[in-house]
Formats: sequence, structure tokens, C-alpha cells
Amino acid sequence: MIPIIKGLDRPGSELRKLLEKEDILVAPGVFNPISALIAEKLGSKVVYLSGAALTGSLALPDLGIITLDEVIYFTREISSKISIPLIVDADTGFGEALNVIRAVRLFEGAGAAAIHIEDQVLPKKCGHLKGKRLIGLEDMVNKIKAAKSAARDLVIIARTDARGVEGLDSAIERAKAYLDAGADIIFPEALYSEEEFKRFSREVDGYLLANMTEFGKTPYYTVEQFRSWGYKIVIFPATSFRASVKTIEMVYEELLRSGTQKHILDKLATREEVYRIIDYYEYEKLDKKIASSL
Repeated sequence: MIPIIKGLDRPGSELRKLLEKEDILVAPGVFNPISALIAEKLGSKVVYLSGAALTGSLALPDLGIITLDEVIYFTREISSKISIPLIVDADTGFGEALNVIRAVRLFEGAGAAAIHIEDQVLPKKCGHLKGKRLIGLEDMVNKIKAAKSAARDLVIIARTDARGVEGLDSAIERAKAYLDAGADIIFPEALYSEEEFKRFSREVDGYLLANMTEFGKTPYYTVEQFRSWGYKIVIFPATSFRASVKTIEMVYEELLRSGTQKHILDKLATREEVYRIIDYYEYEKLDKKIASSL
């Protein structure tokens, strides 16, 4: 494959095939093209563009401040560098039903395989923080119907934040309504315990996505545990972003303290390692081939 021509022709269809084929999918959180490319090269079959990680990388809080245009830009840049499906955090759909229709068309054009839309009121909050508010059930159902009416290939994931606002019963009720409205996958945010994950899976008959974030309401469970409870996708949304922040902090501290990087070379990717990740030599071969044909 020519390195500058990647992406999938029908990413949503590719994700659906994986859902049918695999017991469970692990979706590492990515926040720029190289993080997604590393995940793919290490064997990931799907990746997740996290809203929290993306906004954090732009030095913004995850409060619905980021714009649709910004998320579309990063979706396009990431999807064009990889050959696996990309799931994208689309917050609340960037508005009401009409806005959701436009967002769906733009995400499809940018190469997303799936997006998830949540049932929070703007300004939204991280799903694991207090102070969240929900839109009405009917309003969210209308958003899902609008998204499905606009989608050609895009997989529509409905996220409910009801557990932390109205309780687990409400989250289950909403999830069932979202499936009836046409959602392809349900994402119950911030469940509190193993029993809650098990009960949600027993009572909601559809593909389920679990969020295994750090420092939140959910205890640390393994992919195997989620698989045994009936979940189909597990996302690790901000793990790599948090690791990168700590690493950058360590590097800058060393540079400012000692005035040299020579003591931390073992913690840095070499030039050769970076070149392999970004397919540098394939670009070089392509350039020579084009030059020789002129």
C-alpha cells in the first residue's frame, strides 16, 4: 500500500465485521495520528479518538468547548494514516437533531467508523465527574433517529450518563429506548461495580461498550472480565495521553535540571524507531519511483 494513501473505503462496515468476528475488541485511546499508528502497528484492530484526550492535548478541559470542525480535522488526520476502524467521541452530537445530521455526514466524510453521542446537557462534563445533567429521553431518542437517518455506513453508538444522575434503573431504561431508536451499540458510562456491569448486560440486549478509564468511578477490570460479562468493546480512552504527559514532564525536568538529554536516551524513541513507525522509507521509495518516471 502506498503510505500516503491509507484509510478504509467503508470503515463502518469493517467495524461491523469485527464485531461479528471477535469475542471482544480492545480500543486504545488515541489523540493524534502517530498514537493511532503506533496502536495499529502493535496489533490493535480498532482505535478510539477520546474527547478527553483530544481536548487535553489541546490544553482544554473536557467541557464541550471543542468544536465540531476541530474534531473533524483530527478524525480526518488520524483515519487517513491508519487502516483500521476509528471510533470517535462526538460528545452530545454538537447540538440538536439537525446538528447531529450534519455531524454524522462530516464524520463519515472524515473516515470515522463510528461515533458515540451522549445524553448530557451542554455544557457537558467528563462522565466520571459530578454535576452532570441529562437531556430528556425523547430528545436523545430524536438525536439517535436523526443520526441513523443520516448515516450511510457510520456505526452509531449511544452513550448514557444516567447512572451517575438518575441511577442504574434509568440507565437501563434509556439504553433500551436508544436501541429501539436504532442505536447500533450502547455505551453505559461510569458504572460503579461488577454487579452493575453484569446486570446492565443481562437486561440490555445489544452490543455493549465499556469504558475502562483511570481515576474514575469504575474499578479496574480486565478485558477478559468485560468479555465474560457480555461486553463487545472496551475503550482505554486517556491512558496513552496521560502517559505522554508524564513522559514529557520528565523530559523537560531533566533538560532544565541537567542541560542535556544524554542521561535519558534510553527513554527516547530513536530516529530509526520513529522512521519505522511513520513508514519513512516507504515514502522515500515512492519519491524515488516518481522521480525516475518523469
